[in-house]
Amino acid sequence: MQALVDFLTAIGDRLDITLFHLGGRDLNLGTVVYLLLAILLLFPFASLIRRWVAERILKRTNMDIGLRYAIGTVVRYTVIALGFMVILQTTGIDLTALSVLAGAVGIGVGLGLQNIANNLISGLILLFERPIKIGDRIEVGQVNGVVTAINARSTSVVTNDNIAIIIPNSKLVSENVINWSYTDERVRVRVPVGVSYGTDIALMRRIILSVAEDNTNILPAPTPNIRFLGFGESSLDFHVLVWTQTMIHSPLDLSSALYYEILERFRKEGVQIPFPQRDLHLHSTPEAFLGGVSPSE
Repeated sequence: MQALVDFLTAIGDRLDITLFHLGGRDLNLGTVVYLLLAILLLFPFASLIRRWVAERILKRTNMDIGLRYAIGTVVRYTVIALGFMVILQTTGIDLTALSVLAGAVGIGVGLGLQNIANNLISGLILLFERPIKIGDRIEVGQVNGVVTAINARSTSVVTNDNIAIIIPNSKLVSENVINWSYTDERVRVRVPVGVSYGTDIALMRRIILSVAEDNTNILPAPTPNIRFLGFGESSLDFHVLVWTQTMIHSPLDLSSALYYEILERFRKEGVQIPFPQRDLHLHSTPEAFLGGVSPSE
């Protein structure tokens, strides 16, 4: 028993060793350990509060999922900021004495952390203005996918290939972003179709519109439409315009299903799908080209 008391006394003596002076107080090893543990526990606690607010409290309201998680994220940042201040004050550190340190951090942000600060501010803009939200399908440059998370520094987008792409928030604020879900959950899909020049256009329209009407993923209103684009080199070019609400995250699958059905119906009805071809017309052949021999010879 005495050995245990001596061991604990030795640990207490070690923890009482002063390491440095900060905020008008001498910090010993025990205080530093307390600070580190408290800060490490603060972040998962803040994340737990965010999930509780977004998935328990706000879920009972009529808010959409994007707004709920935006409010939850703001609550998380607030809890972290307040918790950090409380932790420092419980150790007896005078926060006013840290103004010089805050100024140095500000200079560091201005000089060496410009990109990180830009992404953090852009993240706040995304959370408050909400040009995009969780569940939206967006297109940024070559990235096309569904927003799964909006964090302080970056936004996560998952493509149809189940590939998660991390986009810096500053890119979503400064560049053009196509949001397929911004107004409602309906999107229009364009399906290019070409037919031969001798095709019966009325028959072609009946076939395509019938295929669109039979597809359960295509909305009846707005009604499907066929737009004549122009005269191509080998075909008459059209765009089939259809609206969908169920295939918003996989428009290529909808186009593929339409192509399969249109091809089968075209073959049954004898509608020809064109292929590149060239016609060569010879009106006369120069004798110099034939080596001095006339065409009749």
